[in-house]
Amino acid sequence: MLKPDYSATSLELLYHISRELASDLDLHTVLLRVLQLSLESVDAISGSIIVLDSAGKPVDSAIVHGSQVFDQTNALLSSTLESGLAGWVARNRRLALIPDTSKDQRWEQRPDDAPEQTGAKSAVGVPLMARDELVGVMTVVHPTPGTFRSEHGDLMQAISDLAGIAILNARLFEESNHQARVMSALAESARALTAALGTSDILQQVLEQTHMALQVEAVSLSLISGDRKTLTIKGATGHVAGQVLEIQLKVGEGVVGWVAEHGESLIVPNARSDPRFNPEVDRVTGFETRSIACAPIRYRGEVIGVLQALNPVEGAFGQDALFLLNGIGSLAGSVIRYGQLFDSLQSAHQSYQELFDDSIDPILITDWEGRVVQVNRRAGVITGYTKDQLASISVFKLHNFDEEDFDGRFFSNLSAGRTLSYESVLFGKEARHPVQVHVRQIRLDQVDYLQWIFRDITERKRLDTLRDDLLSMVYHDLRSPLANIIYSLDVMGEILPEDETSRSLIQVARRSTERIQRLTRSMLDVKSLESGKAIAKKEKSSLYELLAYAEEAVQQLVAAKEHALSRDVEPDLPEPVLDSEMIGRVLINLLENAIKFTPPGGEIALGARRSSDAVELWVQDNGPGIPAEKRDAIFNKYARLDSNVTGIGLGLFFCRLAVEAHGGQIQVDGDVGEGARFSFFLPVDTG
Repeated sequence: MLKPDYSATSLELLYHISRELASDLDLHTVLLRVLQLSLESVDAISGSIIVLDSAGKPVDSAIVHGSQVFDQTNALLSSTLESGLAGWVARNRRLALIPDTSKDQRWEQRPDDAPEQTGAKSAVGVPLMARDELVGVMTVVHPTPGTFRSEHGDLMQAISDLAGIAILNARLFEESNHQARVMSALAESARALTAALGTSDILQQVLEQTHMALQVEAVSLSLISGDRKTLTIKGATGHVAGQVLEIQLKVGEGVVGWVAEHGESLIVPNARSDPRFNPEVDRVTGFETRSIACAPIRYRGEVIGVLQALNPVEGAFGQDALFLLNGIGSLAGSVIRYGQLFDSLQSAHQSYQELFDDSIDPILITDWEGRVVQVNRRAGVITGYTKDQLASISVFKLHNFDEEDFDGRFFSNLSAGRTLSYESVLFGKEARHPVQVHVRQIRLDQVDYLQWIFRDITERKRLDTLRDDLLSMVYHDLRSPLANIIYSLDVMGEILPEDETSRSLIQVARRSTERIQRLTRSMLDVKSLESGKAIAKKEKSSLYELLAYAEEAVQQLVAAKEHALSRDVEPDLPEPVLDSEMIGRVLINLLENAIKFTPPGGEIALGARRSSDAVELWVQDNGPGIPAEKRDAIFNKYARLDSNVTGIGLGLFFCRLAVEAHGGQIQVDGDVGEGARFSFFLPVDTG
């Protein structure tokens, strides 16, 4: 029990202490006040308070010796808690009163405790409790053994009961402020990172935000290679930043390599004493690494890089360093990956723009109303308009266009993803240009547009005209000689002896001249049908006789290549109204085409059948077949499937014109390697 006068003094002291403690929430200020008031209360010369977090780790301290206040590192505090008096008090949560420190094992003997130095002392250690939680340990010391008695212990216990709550409140307040500062730093980092575009800009923001948040001498950021074997330093701050860029490190080597391999963040308080530290970069740059904080950069759970901070300005990394570093690393992972994707997109866009501008064909991008939104250089050259002038002209007024040519389904076909092609005339400022138009739907910046490619076909048209003129000349020049040859053959057939050899030779000559006649007639028909001239001579015709005529016309060619030619005609077929001579030439053209492409000994079939309100006639072979992408083009004028095959490319073009002139349609089917089947449909009067 304290003496009555001493008790009154103590109560007054405790009241005064409680008021002092309640006047401030700054943790370090509270610690110093508690310690100084405690020293004055028991007449101690020196003392210390170690504050513990909820995990029992030291987070702050106050040390007073006489009139001097000292700072103590967390490393020294941890040592005191492990083997000194403070550690015993913390583990047992009990007051410890030591009259003579030289005779008590709980006191950690130091060199200055030797008799020739400060010698033995008297000490009191007391736990600081708040709501059953140990929040710290306070120790007071007097240089004279036996100074502290039980009443001093009671007073220290009473002071600790008051101080525990005050220190807990101050610690929580400090943690709250600290958390706010950390979250503010992370929020600022997130704002800066999300505002950045492009990998280089993002990396610079990551480095700057880390440097500012952790207050360190240098920061580096390394990214893992695609094969996940090496790390490359892609950015750094500090006075040797330029020297470390693009330095490569092996995954698993050094502190950075260890973090990349294990995916764990860490703090290395003393780099030189850590076996994972690789001094090679320091040797190359002259930088001295003392302390390291390192965290992985992740994207969707995978480590893609490492963020490293070196040498905090305050001397040691605090408890928030890894929290901040991990937070910035987590933000950086997604942003860096998006930055890389943005760079790829920009690169692709740049490549597209270069290809777009450098194309030899004029290209226009328009909306669905035909308003021009983008043009390439060639479009300006060929039209003579500037980009601004083109933007004011509808694409539908720049060239001949009639939606009815597409059966009114022009835009619906484009919406379905098709590419439409047609010939037209492009109206330039000073000249007109025949063009092949290719138009399709494209998507730019999440908006659908139309891309128009105008391929200049002036040269092709010129060549077509030359061909037409040449063919017309050839036809007119051949007509009279052919008539003379046919007349001569007829006369020779009458006057020559009727022996087998003569008849055979004359027959061969007649078949050859007939073939030349069919070719010249087809040339004339192409010119007539192209001009839109109607077929003058039409009459009901027997399909059976028509197919027999076509088969007989190619017998010589079939025999020469040893083909097997079969005919399949459905019985009782109706007799369509047609120009039998012209349709006969269509069948012969298709048969000759099949003979040309079918290997020797192959099979060719000729047939006809009813198909709804039309009749279908077909020629099928077992040759190489026709690729799907070329099936429409082979019916074009001067088109040839194989450049090595002789011919001028008018046969199938004539077939299409002739069939369409009869109100029908022609097509080709069959997979590559399985032969081709040419079929055409002719309408039948069902009235």
